[in-house]
Amino acid sequence: MSGDSQETFGDFKDSFSYGSRSDLSFKFLKGLSHQEASEFLSVLLEEVGSLFDDGSTDALVDLVYEWQVRAYRPTTAAKRPYVYEDRPFHELTKSLGEMSVGLVTSSGHYMSDDRPAANAGLTQGEAFARIGEFLRRAPELSEIPVDAPIEDVEVLHPGYDIRSVVKDRGVALPIDLLDEARATGRIRRLVSPVYSFVGACSQGRLRNELDEWVARWKAAGIDALFLVPV
Repeated sequence: MSGDSQETFGDFKDSFSYGSRSDLSFKFLKGLSHQEASEFLSVLLEEVGSLFDDGSTDALVDLVYEWQVRAYRPTTAAKRPYVYEDRPFHELTKSLGEMSVGLVTSSGHYMSDDRPAANAGLTQGEAFARIGEFLRRAPELSEIPVDAPIEDVEVLHPGYDIRSVVKDRGVALPIDLLDEARATGRIRRLVSPVYSFVGACSQGRLRNELDEWVARWKAAGIDALFLVPV
């Protein structure tokens, strides 16, 4: 309720996307029609009720994932439809076991003692509220040594729910997984440092940075680069 005005269902479902109920795991509700959002909530409550008997959350997680995909799927009328090809941007000339591999993520990770200027003094909640500012800024590329202690690596990002990556950095910063690949010979080495930036930034300014970033990665001896978006 706001004054004498009663909240509409549309206001309710949209409030999870940078609104009064902001929860970025459920911001996809804003992309659903009223009918679709009603259907999702109905099925969601049914699955919650099922937990009373079987206790498994698997169906609940699958349900939320399926509706996220449904809400975010581009339509044919989209102004900028995205097409992804199932292959590397450049064909590999040798096997990964012979390659020095790099890592860059758009997850917003950084070293505790090297906090990006855009993050200065901000909490995650404050970052949510200032996403408009982030989307106008140039990205800052953070360097993270592969042997950095977990407790020295932090994350802040206004565009997604960071709770899972706080619990397990491998969700979006898979240093440990790539190190396991090195130990088993699947890659020759993991180049240190790895890199991360906040993907919620000015996309035009990001494109302006890419040539310098690529030159930096090549100078570091990286043969193949794993890109991890969020």
